[in-house]
Amino acid sequence: MGAVRERGQALRRLGSLSPVARLLVVSQLLFNIGFYLVVPYLAGHLAGDLGLTGWVVGLVLGLRTFSQQGLFVVGGTLADRFGPKPLILAGCAVRVAGFAVLAFASSLPGVLGGVVLIGLAGALFSPAVEASLAREAEPDRRADTFALLTVSGEIGAVTGPLLGVVLAGQFRIACLVGAALFTAIGIMHACLLPRLPAEHRGEPVLEGWREVLRNKVFLVFAGGYSAFLVSYNQLYLALPAELNRVGADERTLGLLFALASTLMIVGQLPVAALGRRLLGRSGALVSGFVLMGLAFAVVALRPPGTTGAVAFVVLLVLGEMLAVPQAKALVPTLAGERRLGTYFGVLASAGGVAVLVGSTVSGALLEHGRIAWIVLALLPLAGACVLTVLTRSGAISETPKGR
Repeated sequence: MGAVRERGQALRRLGSLSPVARLLVVSQLLFNIGFYLVVPYLAGHLAGDLGLTGWVVGLVLGLRTFSQQGLFVVGGTLADRFGPKPLILAGCAVRVAGFAVLAFASSLPGVLGGVVLIGLAGALFSPAVEASLAREAEPDRRADTFALLTVSGEIGAVTGPLLGVVLAGQFRIACLVGAALFTAIGIMHACLLPRLPAEHRGEPVLEGWREVLRNKVFLVFAGGYSAFLVSYNQLYLALPAELNRVGADERTLGLLFALASTLMIVGQLPVAALGRRLLGRSGALVSGFVLMGLAFAVVALRPPGTTGAVAFVVLLVLGEMLAVPQAKALVPTLAGERRLGTYFGVLASAGGVAVLVGSTVSGALLEHGRIAWIVLALLPLAGACVLTVLTRSGAISETPKGR
């Protein structure tokens, strides 16, 4: 009953947010509906409709992820210089272009151009959204606000593929529907999102990067946080390998992804609030990384059947629910409430580089079975150690700073 009451209270907080914060949270739902309406079906389209080989399909999917995560720092820097609204509108326009190109691409160059545009769009609007939300939320409510953002995005991530099922086998139409949705999103933001001032207009573009690079505490924090992104990416790499090892089919993988989404939608708000209340900000953050490490350790013990895979998903998602809202709420504090677009961008780009390297290494290690899961378990545990050191040094404070 306590968890249900906590979730109800957290959901009611959406109505108490500022109009801009509410718009941004709802936007995350719409962004993900449009994105997941198309992207989950991209691999099947490339292999089935266009006849591309497996390694080329992998290259295309990897390029899409890297073009988004790797360029977050650029989008964040531009948001600091020009304000969030132009970047959000530009991101919507670029994603419309990306979906349109992808809808009519019949060769590899066209496909590559489409996926790069789709990734670039996310790199433009996502840091602007996160930075704006951090500024709109009260300092002591940032973690709850980012938890709401996560839940909103997860609902969109579930709804998008379900709508895509209706358009199964009609990839071009799905792309055009996605383009139409992002056109509507852009119009909505053009009408409803106020033009907030750019706090660093007129300053040299690279000044923000130099400021971040001088912030040693933040760079250490970003390095530790990157362990989460590498760990979470194993849902798409290590989890299928484990299911293949135990002889489970693709239906099981789909059910486990549904389990992860359900846990996130139902549990994110109460888990984040309960974790902060019982463990404190830093305690919830570190505990989340420890749970992620345990998720890999359980599979390394080789439990029978799919028990290990189920435990992996539950522990990994629970760790994410504890750690991520607290981590994102810490960014403005570590940034000194300055250049939030650049800081959020650097955090995401550092994770993108870590995922690129980490996935390559873990993909090679998975051929060695249990050893891979032991090494993967050590990664979030190392992140927990880094965050513990920052906590004990006083770099991570339990009390959010005011604006």
